[in-house]
Amino acid sequence: MWLSPIFERFVEKSPITVIIRAMMEVVLVDDQLDDLFNATAETGYTRELLFSTLVKMMTEVVCSASQSIGSVYKEMASTIGVSKTAVYDKLNRLEPVVSQALVRDTAAKLKVIIETVGISTPSLLPGYKVKILDGNALGATEHRLAVLRSNGSGPLPGKSIAVLSADLGMVTDVFPCEDGHAQERSLLPDVLETVEAGDLWIGDRNFCTQEFLIGIANKQASFIIRQHQNLPWFATNELIYQGQSEGGEVFSQDVTLEYSGTKLNCRRIVIKLEKPTRDGETEIAILTNLPVSHADSILISQLYRKRWRVETLFQVVTQTFHCEIKTLGYPRAALFSFCMALVAYNFFACLHIILSSVHGADKVEGKLSYYYLSASLSGTYKGMMIALPNQEWEKLGEISLTQFSQLLQDWARLVNLSAFTSSPRKPKKKKPKPPYDPKHPHVSTARLLEEKKSKSTSRKSK
Repeated sequence: MWLSPIFERFVEKSPITVIIRAMMEVVLVDDQLDDLFNATAETGYTRELLFSTLVKMMTEVVCSASQSIGSVYKEMASTIGVSKTAVYDKLNRLEPVVSQALVRDTAAKLKVIIETVGISTPSLLPGYKVKILDGNALGATEHRLAVLRSNGSGPLPGKSIAVLSADLGMVTDVFPCEDGHAQERSLLPDVLETVEAGDLWIGDRNFCTQEFLIGIANKQASFIIRQHQNLPWFATNELIYQGQSEGGEVFSQDVTLEYSGTKLNCRRIVIKLEKPTRDGETEIAILTNLPVSHADSILISQLYRKRWRVETLFQVVTQTFHCEIKTLGYPRAALFSFCMALVAYNFFACLHIILSSVHGADKVEGKLSYYYLSASLSGTYKGMMIALPNQEWEKLGEISLTQFSQLLQDWARLVNLSAFTSSPRKPKKKKPKPPYDPKHPHVSTARLLEEKKSKSTSRKSK
């Protein structure tokens, strides 16, 4: 085996970090990243600072190996060869189409790794490629830009629609937008261009438009979309009771949609909830063009509930992978950091699949914490990269993809899953607030402890 003794030591002590770094070596190849930039950038160009360098820098930030682009620059200044101002200028001009292409390209490469390992991921609905889409608005940034300093409102650097492959658990596409006030619906024409025959799109009511639904159907694809209250539709029959599902009773009826002279017959599934939603709604209506023979009304209601997966995704990239860097005020830089967080999420999603193939899905799915996995990576990564120079990792590019995939599984067997198990909290019981005496706004902790100790001693003496 070509691995050095130090490399073997890291494999033994921190296999998670080695697996993630190894996948980065194979997926984030410098020459391929620079070619991707040259092929997709519409106005951007390369002089001295390469796109691959920006990817390396941002990877360290979103994975918490470094605190900011500025701190990464200090460490890499001697090798970058340009000023810090030049780095930020490049980030600020990076077109969203480049960030989008990066997410698409890396997800496709990770999918190849999974397929090479020979792992078959179960489909939510056999015969369909299930895709869950949802919008995400980036949080307000700091008022660092000159145009923001005289405005007290929160500056929004952009928003996006992410597409999650329900079967792979990875983000396979993203549609970034620089306008933080743009409606998600304005991005749907771009989404519609990517719809393929055999797709099943699941989304909330923000995506419920006649044009989008009929557009999906025209491409021989299917949808499960929550009905928007303003959507025009025509009922063919009355609601018919279908049975009991988790959360309420399920009813169904046939309806017709129409857009630009095109009519679409579909089903309207109504779930009368046992408990109202947080918005006070007592029922949820879902539209679908899936044939009843492929999915009955109960199954449709269950599939729609899988939307929580994409909501969990946004929570992870926000809290664990630092997709919102408040110092990046320019929309293009902020969107690039968000897309890099999606790339980092995909590496960990691929890691989940590999761990499942070795340890069993029952021990991995829903039980491992992205927080603990990311903490392990950030705590070991810098030291490992000092101990193991790039030459050690470049050897991974010399072996076949089959050998590489087998190597990942061998390392995955060394992972102690118990060290990364999530610890869900039980709901807290509300406790009455202790009495507050405004005449004594402060107390001495030491005196209270001494009083408790004295009382305990007096009880024992009795």
